[in-house]
Amino acid sequence: MSRLHLEIHGAVQGVGFRPFIHRLATSLNLYGWINNSVQGVTVEIEGDLYQLREFMTRMEREKPPQSFIQSLESTYLDPVGYKSFEIRESSHSGKLTTLVLPDIATCNDCLEEIFDPQNHRYLYPFTNCTNCGPRFSIIEALPYDRHKTTMKMFQMCDKCRAEYEDPTNRRFHAQPNACPECGPHLELWDGAGKGLSSHNQALLDTAKAIREGSIIGVKGLGGFHLMVDATNQEAVQELRKRKRREEKPFALMYPSLNLIKSHCEISPLEERLLISPESPIVLLKEKSGSNEHIAEAVAPGNPYLGIMLPYTPLHHILMTELNSPVVATSGNISDEPICIDEHEAPERLGEIADFFLVHNRPIARHVDDSIVRIVLDREIVMRRARGYAPLPISIKKKIPSILAVGAHLKNTIALSVENQIFVSQHIGDLETDAAFHAFQNVIQSFEQLYDSKPELVVCDAHPDYLSTQYAQTLNLPIQTVQHHYAHVSACMLENELEPPLLGVSWDGTGYGSDNTVWGGEFFLVSQDHYERIAHFRPFPLPGGELAIKEPRRSATGLLQEMYGDLADMKLPPFKSFSEKGWWWGRCRTGGCPWRSWSKSYLSCRLCCKSKSTPQELPAWDVCSMRLPRCWAYDK
Repeated sequence: MSRLHLEIHGAVQGVGFRPFIHRLATSLNLYGWINNSVQGVTVEIEGDLYQLREFMTRMEREKPPQSFIQSLESTYLDPVGYKSFEIRESSHSGKLTTLVLPDIATCNDCLEEIFDPQNHRYLYPFTNCTNCGPRFSIIEALPYDRHKTTMKMFQMCDKCRAEYEDPTNRRFHAQPNACPECGPHLELWDGAGKGLSSHNQALLDTAKAIREGSIIGVKGLGGFHLMVDATNQEAVQELRKRKRREEKPFALMYPSLNLIKSHCEISPLEERLLISPESPIVLLKEKSGSNEHIAEAVAPGNPYLGIMLPYTPLHHILMTELNSPVVATSGNISDEPICIDEHEAPERLGEIADFFLVHNRPIARHVDDSIVRIVLDREIVMRRARGYAPLPISIKKKIPSILAVGAHLKNTIALSVENQIFVSQHIGDLETDAAFHAFQNVIQSFEQLYDSKPELVVCDAHPDYLSTQYAQTLNLPIQTVQHHYAHVSACMLENELEPPLLGVSWDGTGYGSDNTVWGGEFFLVSQDHYERIAHFRPFPLPGGELAIKEPRRSATGLLQEMYGDLADMKLPPFKSFSEKGWWWGRCRTGGCPWRSWSKSYLSCRLCCKSKSTPQELPAWDVCSMRLPRCWAYDK
């Protein structure tokens, strides 16, 4: 007889790992215990060596599908005489390194129960088990126990408690376990937040309102969706108007895979993604002649549609009732983070949504839908959020705790803990106070979740990015990184590449080490440095970051760089500006071809020959080409 002590690290909490170990150990007549810890799970089992080896083999082969073991430390000890196998209380000591699991799409077993009229969870929109359901969006602290989630306010009824304590039940120690008797419920509100109906009737009324062309704010897993009938051109166009989103495609939710196949071309890899536990939005090419099924306003002039299947019981029930595709776009005004609180929704989304379908299970953190595309038979994650975040990237050695605060647009943050780099969900563009507040909340949440205090902060080299300015307030050592070299470095890590190598980045613009704006770089990367060996010829960006949204500005910059004073001023890019707002010629300092119309005086660094001593000059004599602010054009 021997006692085997195991320390298992990886994705082993929130995936039914403890119940699995309990069932496996008892089937082999092994005694001992298992518990969650802040590092993962700890197991002790006693038996003869043959049984213990059989346990180890079957554990690896039969473990829950959503779990994975990163590392396993085993030690053989003298037996102590355990008489049974038990799940013990979680341990809270030590360094927090366990993995927080992403939110997982509803499993087939739960779906069967939801649509079985004889089951007590029939049409219950918050059904889950150890194999599926909310994780990252409800976890408030580790280890993963119910009282450390937003489900703590719901006391399990006798039926749910019996399932939770039954080792043979798939809801054995399922932390979000609930049913209609004891769990969250739905309500339908009008645009002002007044209750109209509740429970299943609220969902039926929601489906009716969508069929009639209304815009509905639906509180889901990680925040609100704005939903509207995707076949109703007027309703989709009205959503664009209210959401202030002119042309960017809307995501769609379809009721079934078969309906998607009738509208789009789907490869086996794309089909696997659609039905996977991650259940992301997948970019699919429309079949020719099928566009009459979807309103043109969904994706104007775009041959691709972003499509997902229902991934929560609520969505499954709603889409079964509708049996037609809907727009399911993030519940926000453009440039703001997704709304997660039903009590904020009427204020933040009241000018967009006609009604709100809400529930009373709090969301701990916002989690958008992930977006994935198949390119050359490879999955490319274009937006990493639900289903993927916050799973880490593992590196070969332990490093000090480092916080990386990301860029200004499409921001995410990352936090290193020993040899793991935890990458956050998609946060968005830091263009508004609400977005910047969400950015700060995510950082605070990660530091609290992993009980980690950064020793170093890494930020973009651009001095005017809000993320960079935030880094400078932390009173920590700062490491700045050039924007495009950061992209190359990320590709190296993701693909496990070691220098020397050639890195190519085609990511718009980034602040360069020479204090100018770079774009389109070739980097020669060695072990300890990089060299910019090729790039596009520089040209002015009149209006600075305004050129991102007004292509006429980039066009005038390119024409002036190519032809100088010979540029034809009658060309449309030039003629689009008023004479008062646009005056041509080179300023006296000789550094910039643009002049702006303004009565104020400005200090100029980049236009002057001597950048070290900014000069006070009339604004019509100088401008700045430094992003994001530029005084080259005033109206």
